[in-house]
Amino acid sequence: MRLGGCNLSCRWCDTPYTWDWTGISDTGIKFDPNEELHRMPVGKVVERLLDYAVGLVVISGGEPLNQQKRLVSLVDELTRRGVEIEIETNGTRVPDKRLIDAGVRFNVSPKLSHAGDPAERRIAPKALRALAGLPSSTFKFVCREVADLDEVAEFTNTFGIASVWVMPEGQSREEVDDHMQTLVSAVIDRGWNVTTRLHTLVWGQKRGV
Repeated sequence: MRLGGCNLSCRWCDTPYTWDWTGISDTGIKFDPNEELHRMPVGKVVERLLDYAVGLVVISGGEPLNQQKRLVSLVDELTRRGVEIEIETNGTRVPDKRLIDAGVRFNVSPKLSHAGDPAERRIAPKALRALAGLPSSTFKFVCREVADLDEVAEFTNTFGIASVWVMPEGQSREEVDDHMQTLVSAVIDRGWNVTTRLHTLVWGQKRGV
């Protein structure tokens, strides 16, 4: 499930239609929030999700933790029905204790300098320490080149991040493969995990899949 709105503006974001109303991302497209965003009551969202008969719902964005008040209600309704929840976040918001108590797993993707936002926007020490302290958190860093791994190491050392995954940045199959080949050996040498962008490899930039 994808929510709209984000407090960052990563230039290479692969879902700029969730937040970029001015065309500042690499696409240069000014997306229309009236076309891209759709308000729906929590109850209706729950109904839609339960129709799929899935045991796991991954909530992405945008930045989902910008909407924590509604998220708490949604998570409560879903977990009471036996659905597990994962939330993808950029690590700039401290998660609500009620989400933690509900057993939500957090997939945290702090942004490196090549994303384009200044450090004071993309690095939130209180939030990162809170998320790193949760056994249910996994950290994923989007990288382009080997030099980016030094920046990842700064995060892991500063905030005590144990579970580290590195994902190659890319908007196309060719870019993903090129960055993966550049990074993979160096990532393994550091004892970290490597993951790809499966959705990009399979569908490219196709939406709604």
